[in-house]
Amino acid sequence: MKKLKDILSLLRLPQWSKNVFVFLPLFFGGVFNDVKLLGQTVLAALAFSLAASAVYCFNDLVDRKRDALHPTKCKRPLASGALSPVTGGILAALCAAGAVILSFCCQSPCVLWWIVGYMALNLLYSLVLKRVVIVDVLVLSSFYVMRIMTGGEACGVEVSQWLVIMTFLLALFLALGKRRDDALIYRESKTVVRAVAQHYGVEFLNLALTMVATIAVVAYLIYTISPEVTTRFANRHVYCTAIFVIAGILRYLQITLAGGKSGDPMRVLLKDRFTQVCVLLWVASFVCIIYLLR
Repeated sequence: MKKLKDILSLLRLPQWSKNVFVFLPLFFGGVFNDVKLLGQTVLAALAFSLAASAVYCFNDLVDRKRDALHPTKCKRPLASGALSPVTGGILAALCAAGAVILSFCCQSPCVLWWIVGYMALNLLYSLVLKRVVIVDVLVLSSFYVMRIMTGGEACGVEVSQWLVIMTFLLALFLALGKRRDDALIYRESKTVVRAVAQHYGVEFLNLALTMVATIAVVAYLIYTISPEVTTRFANRHVYCTAIFVIAGILRYLQITLAGGKSGDPMRVLLKDRFTQVCVLLWVASFVCIIYLLR
């Protein structure tokens, strides 16, 4: 039972929640109630989830010695020695194979290429790119864009430039928050938990977070009032949803800058009630705009 728990921990099942981004093209395309397209998107999301688990296993395998120095990551199965490196490698291979098999089951062949591309870029990230300042957070952000592109191919909905821009900015914002956590650990204990941590200053990351947050809010406001969006949704009041976006970003900034708990954005989303309410109200408002008021 203990070994099964360690295996599930290594696969990082809670992180599968990130793959909700795969469903965004289906949702904003106004076809979420199409059972056939929904089924194809679910299949793509499952394939992406297995690909993500393969990536997590590989990353933990590569980083196990460095993670052992981290105050919380030292508890991970490979870093703590609860699972052997061989077990980690086998699980990574099995998950990658499962992702490819599920991708073949999708109607669009492009789903396979996006998922293979995701795993290949992650491999390059783990071995090289995560050690390059600025490039590392840009690559992390691109992984979220790859999720929505996969979802768009799965359901046959063209992904808009606005969805790409907003997804990238949000992911960049969260990635900078994670780097700030690493930089804080390095400043306080001189422990290098990531190769780039010693090259990111906390002050720089504070400015970068503020800058990206500002750009994200402005971009979202422009999105909500653009003729393309108001015409497609047949609604001139999309801008009202900005209040939830602004509140959510401010809350994350408050948690990050004042509370210093930015290490895991998904944990913030899953545990912080204020953030959860903002997300739920934002989703509910678009359900009304796209599906109930048209």
